[in-house]
Amino acid sequence: MTTFLGSKGLVDFDQRSLAIAAAAIAFNPIFWNTAARQEYHNKVLTKLAGGNSRYGCYGLAVAIFSLGIFRDFLYERALRDQPSHPLLLTPLATYISYALIATGNVLVLSSMWALGITGTYLGDYFGILMDEMVTGFPFTVTSAPMYYGSTMSFLGTAVLFGKPAGILLTLQVLVVYLLALRFEDPFTAGIYAKREKERAQKKKGGKKEL
Repeated sequence: MTTFLGSKGLVDFDQRSLAIAAAAIAFNPIFWNTAARQEYHNKVLTKLAGGNSRYGCYGLAVAIFSLGIFRDFLYERALRDQPSHPLLLTPLATYISYALIATGNVLVLSSMWALGITGTYLGDYFGILMDEMVTGFPFTVTSAPMYYGSTMSFLGTAVLFGKPAGILLTLQVLVVYLLALRFEDPFTAGIYAKREKERAQKKKGGKKEL
């Protein structure tokens, strides 16, 4: 058995389920970023949706949501195959896990409520842009509430199960999301900057006609 020792805890790397969960965690953001950029540059999903960009976005939303559910299933399955640690099985640890899961879900769900389906699932890559930036809760807490909220839920689940391997996978989740933000934030900002530039040009052109 290949194990990692840390603070009296064990991570069993011989469990295939651990590698599968790690692969799923890495795959999901790669998938949605690749699909969204293909849509932005080549309108692939809009074409598949019969030329309707909104339907294309809904299709991507279903795919992302379904992959997220499957990833979470693989994560939980991996945790069940891993050894537990006594320090993560105390009543205090249980309370902390519930607090993490609850807070994480609040951040994720309130973000989805504020953004709507198209705002949540990369509608801006489809040309479905929001009128203005959302600045209310939960964006008053963090600029990426869905990513940080999801990370908190992963961590809370790891603690609830008492599995050090879950904490390791949660670190991977955080790293993957931070890398995704490095690609997504500048690209999305560029989309809106382009729109503002086009609006300014139209406004300027309208004044010249007057």
